[in-house]
Amino acid sequence: MTGPSASSTPPLVVWTIAGTDSGGGAGIAADQRAADACGVHLCTVVAAVTAQNSVAVPHVEPLAPAVIEAQIAALEHDMPPAAVKTGLLGGVAQIEAVARAIDRLRNAGPLPLVVDPVLGATSGASFADDRVVGAYRRWLLPRATLLTPNRREALRLTGLDENTDSPTLARALRDAGAAAVVVTGGDDRTGDGLARDWIDTPHAAGWLALPRIDTPHTHATGCTFAAAAAAAMARGFVAADAAVLGKMAATAALRHGHAAGQGAGPVKARAGFAADPSLMPQLSWGEAPRFAPFGVAQAASAPLGLYAIADSAARIAALLATGVRTLQLRIKTPEAPDAAWHAALRAEVGQAVADCRAAGAQLFVNDHHALARACGATGLHLGQEDVLALGEADREALRAPGAPALGISSHSLWELARARSLAPRYIACGPVWPTTTKAMPWRPQGLHNLAWWCRMAGAPVAAIGGILAPEQAAAVAGCGADAVCVVRGLGDDSAATVPGFRAAVEAGATAAPPSAAVDWPLPSLRPL
Repeated sequence: MTGPSASSTPPLVVWTIAGTDSGGGAGIAADQRAADACGVHLCTVVAAVTAQNSVAVPHVEPLAPAVIEAQIAALEHDMPPAAVKTGLLGGVAQIEAVARAIDRLRNAGPLPLVVDPVLGATSGASFADDRVVGAYRRWLLPRATLLTPNRREALRLTGLDENTDSPTLARALRDAGAAAVVVTGGDDRTGDGLARDWIDTPHAAGWLALPRIDTPHTHATGCTFAAAAAAAMARGFVAADAAVLGKMAATAALRHGHAAGQGAGPVKARAGFAADPSLMPQLSWGEAPRFAPFGVAQAASAPLGLYAIADSAARIAALLATGVRTLQLRIKTPEAPDAAWHAALRAEVGQAVADCRAAGAQLFVNDHHALARACGATGLHLGQEDVLALGEADREALRAPGAPALGISSHSLWELARARSLAPRYIACGPVWPTTTKAMPWRPQGLHNLAWWCRMAGAPVAAIGGILAPEQAAAVAGCGADAVCVVRGLGDDSAATVPGFRAAVEAGATAAPPSAAVDWPLPSLRPL
């Protein structure tokens, strides 16, 4: 018998501390399916044993804390977790035992904890009295990296009125100590045909939405969401990105739900969900649940190709003379702009717009949305902080007929999901390689993530960041990028550099696509 190859990399280890389901639907059984779909190794710490089937849960038997502690002790030195997910715990003593274990494990370093507060069954059976709810609030909420209650559970954990909306519930739960919260809403009928979860994390807040799947087989959707989010956090994703991947996994599992008795059947997570474009959700920009239509193909248009970014109208004119036909005017606002600066800015934008119009070129104005519209620019590029700062009315203006074509920056999964909700002309993915153009906290995306973006974005993708040579331009075009953004790479003599970049972009766009499948993206932001 031979051992594993010396070059093989063992999968990440995730623990679930949860209950069994004799019907094979929820709890540890569902966590195992989700872990397999996410490519992680699941260690199972049994906290409670349930006697249940598809229609009822006649008995729940919490295990003695000593038994839970013995399972944890057996695992922690041999198979330490990259993330821990909790499910049904059964009682106050069991919750306290888990909290103590998390504290001890965290002595060795950061450890994400995803808490799925299982307080009752879909069938109506309650697993928690007020003492258990209080123990969750005291012992687990302050330790939770991500808390994933449904609305009923969120109401019990907060004690708020049953009409309290999900954003308010999530804020209350974060105030109670949870670092990030997703109030899952799959049970709520919203009238728009969407299944919406409210996320509230250190990086992003909003409604995470996908089309509702009408099926009676929904057992263990919450377990699947939480377990997939834990697997994503084990892979290094921050909570907002983990919520996106959890949403994708749970929706895919709903598609494969099946009958397994007389009641609601279990959902079934499967591998491949993270590379399925139809599972990429949208994220709202605020509490208004505004989304672009799902499943509507964007009208075909000519690729943007080489996309030159310049900081003056004079530079725009020089680039037009070389044959570039997609350009961006990026003039940053100083800390204290005065009237003279605003007048000069208007003159620069007006001149660049006029020159591009005369050349039949597309000009995207960076940041200055009102001025772009006033001067008749064909396009507008905004960073996500700029869009957030606009407010709901101005964001609606971006969607209006006749508005300039919109480009939006994105650096992470939640930013991609949020950009999608405005149905932009393109979504920028960056930085592809390290860049000194501006300081940012993001890891370089690399060609791996760029290829994933091009597959999943649901809109043309513009590659940006660190593209300094024609060979790099060819590589990103070969990943499927609709636009290849170049700033410093064009140098001072654009007449000499532009032909090489244009030829590289054209060659890359016609090359055979990469043969290697890009199943999962890589995290682009270090956890807090």
